[in-house]
Amino acid sequence: MAFILISGSNGSGKSLFAEQLISKMPGKRCYIATMKAQTEDNIQRIEKHRKQRQHLNFETLELPYEVASAPIDSQTVVLLEDVSNLFANAFFEKSGSVDSVFADILRLKEHCNTLVAVTISGLQNEGYDAETAAYINNLNSLNQRLFFAADIAYIMENGQPVCQKGDSYAKS
Repeated sequence: MAFILISGSNGSGKSLFAEQLISKMPGKRCYIATMKAQTEDNIQRIEKHRKQRQHLNFETLELPYEVASAPIDSQTVVLLEDVSNLFANAFFEKSGSVDSVFADILRLKEHCNTLVAVTISGLQNEGYDAETAAYINNLNSLNQRLFFAADIAYIMENGQPVCQKGDSYAKS
């Protein structure tokens, strides 16, 4: 079992890199989509990601909460897209915490062969209301915990993955 974390800003190419990485891995592929289509921007992002992965033979599960409930087996390679949406759903709608979402992701990791989790990083809390600033601070804390739990961690810089931890899977 491996846990790979891919972080970066919006539009950095982290999702495409994650999909390319998984396309090299044997086994069943499951895409856990956490974004809830609530705005036109959300709908456009979802459609972009669907088109981007349509040839990769993913089974798609839409799970905005409790990703560990995914009906997968130990041979499945899972792409969790993405942690920031999962945490936002839990934080704003269910009074979820860093601890509860972190534990949920770790339970998911235990059920699959490989977990590739994508998350937004580098957010700053300046200029936001208290609730949004709290979300950003907590997301940054969750990302840090996930980084320490990951076997391999990448950050996207200038559209390129930079391995920050572990042996780069992309080279294989």
